[in-house]
Amino acid sequence: MTAFDEAALDAAYRKALAAEKAGRAEAAATGYRACLEIDPEDHVGARLRLAALGLGEAPASAGDAYVTTLFDQQADAFEDILVRQLGYGVPGLAAEALSRLGFEHFDRGLDLGCGTGLVGAALDGRVDEMLGVDLSENMVEIAFDGGAYDHLYIGEALEFLEEFEEVEPFDLILAADVLPYLGDLSPLLARVAGRLAPEGLFVASTETFGEGASNGAGGESGFAVGRDHRFHHGEDYVRAALEAAEFTILAFEPITVRMQEGRPAPGHLFVARRGG
Repeated sequence: MTAFDEAALDAAYRKALAAEKAGRAEAAATGYRACLEIDPEDHVGARLRLAALGLGEAPASAGDAYVTTLFDQQADAFEDILVRQLGYGVPGLAAEALSRLGFEHFDRGLDLGCGTGLVGAALDGRVDEMLGVDLSENMVEIAFDGGAYDHLYIGEALEFLEEFEEVEPFDLILAADVLPYLGDLSPLLARVAGRLAPEGLFVASTETFGEGASNGAGGESGFAVGRDHRFHHGEDYVRAALEAAEFTILAFEPITVRMQEGRPAPGHLFVARRGG
């Protein structure tokens, strides 16, 4: 990690956030750009905030520094906030979708962005060997205590898929609440396909366009950063990206991902099979 002035970053971020809350978008944008000058790695998510304001280009992803910082800070209260307060239930929905399709048992699974282990718990007993990977060390420690994983790793999902030394493929890969931190999904889908056994399954959730998308339907790209500073992906875009990566879509269902500011956050859950 490159050294930066944490006090200066905190002051600049607070000033920018106050301007944004007051409706002064240009002043907020100036403040977020100042944050990036202090901290080019972007631990506070300034690039996402600029994109959400419509005053900056959407980054390729939320960025490792921001995601790590966000979830390291939230780890201890994560399940209370996300599950009990915001009604997040994607892991259970994923398990139910697999059951509806007749998939009850797997030899080897990989949970990308495993967090505190909610997916592992939802599939406990259905996967002979379960691996998990997450950027946040604090989250992984909680997942380890939960006991639903055989092996846990600290790392970024795309890098893990590219660099993991074991060559044995997975018959199930999951990514619950991971895609909203990525813009273009093609690199991830290609790497997932490369790690799956023939006819292996990929199960993931996305968030889609509601009131929070900064440019409506995501323009030509099919995705955009919403006011919640997460990537929203259009259904047509996701379907096309899956097909381009040579996945066969077995299920593509509208879901409520969680509550956001008292309103349901719309999204999709899909189950896709590698190959035909």
